[in-house]
Amino acid sequence: MTLEAEHTEPQRDELERLRAEIAELHASRARLVLAADADRSAIEGDLHDNVQQHLVALAVKLQLAGPLADADPAAAKALLEEMGRDVQQALDEAARLAQRIHAQLSAVDGLAVALRSAAVSEDIPASVDVRVDSTYGPEILRTVYLCWLEALEQARGNERATATVREENGALTFEFAGKWSPRLDGLRDRVEALGGRLTAESDDERGPYVSGSLPVSG
Repeated sequence: MTLEAEHTEPQRDELERLRAEIAELHASRARLVLAADADRSAIEGDLHDNVQQHLVALAVKLQLAGPLADADPAAAKALLEEMGRDVQQALDEAARLAQRIHAQLSAVDGLAVALRSAAVSEDIPASVDVRVDSTYGPEILRTVYLCWLEALEQARGNERATATVREENGALTFEFAGKWSPRLDGLRDRVEALGGRLTAESDDERGPYVSGSLPVSG
């Protein structure tokens, strides 16, 4: 008789529960890796499609500007103005990427500023309401910020995005208007790894929204 055969029914149930939890742990770790890879790929895509393209256009126009300076001063001036716009666009894109990669989230007011700045960068009207008076670990604030970025991605084409952040009963809670997306699966794993929760709900008054909480005190 095997050892497992000698187990009682409750013991077998407990073993199955532990196996399921271990399998889910492995799966969540894999999703976290995939989510990190997807985020890096998205950043690489933005660098190539936006910043790099502006710089390539700038380099081409720079080559044209020299010969035009004497031959056609008016055309050279117009080209220089275009180059100025290319430089500004490249700077704006670089600043947006820098904010996405390492947002200034060292304090609560930094979180509010970062949420608003992200909406401005995406050209999405947003209402951001952050009412907390404590300081939190960077992993907590960055998790809220990453969830907001995904909410903004889902808000494209909508009239307005909304964010509400509070501290309630020892947890930092947040709510963003919008539907669930596949990328939020990876973010849910991140939230749960920090002891929190992330869910999608809907009601007649608010419509669909994503809400979460992250523990911030013992």
